[in-house]
Amino acid sequence: MKVLHFLAALFLVAGAFSAQAQEAESTAVSDEELHRYAVMMDSIDEMRVTLLNEISEMVKNSDKITVARYNELSKVADDQEKLAAANATEDELAALKEIQAKKDAGTARINDAFKNLAKEYVGATAYNKIRKALKDDTAVKSKYESLLEELKADNGVVN
Repeated sequence: MKVLHFLAALFLVAGAFSAQAQEAESTAVSDEELHRYAVMMDSIDEMRVTLLNEISEMVKNSDKITVARYNELSKVADDQEKLAAANATEDELAALKEIQAKKDAGTARINDAFKNLAKEYVGATAYNKIRKALKDDTAVKSKYESLLEELKADNGVVN
């Protein structure tokens, strides 16, 4: 009877170690997962940079508002009293509205792309696992930063 209890306890301990090993395995980030995550983040960053450049060109090429005036008015765009105090013209307000609409549409497009890439390309489980690993594991973070630098170099973008 004692042998039976000993064997039962042994199997329980072995099962616990096996479950713990499987859990550790499932929380480890594979190179492929990390590469997919880096590609996703690089793609999103490229979209963001493109949008910023488009907005910048839109402001520079506007015949309704100067860059300096845009910078001044964009800070108070949500406050009608401050816009009135800044003597914003109808043309300037129209330009602000047009530029903000472009910015909002681009931001929505980037957010949709981010969600789709995280879900479909990286995978929701892998995405969450990688986010946690980037916070907790310096080796994973270092590897990710190296991958991101390589991808940016391939794009011709250097920080």
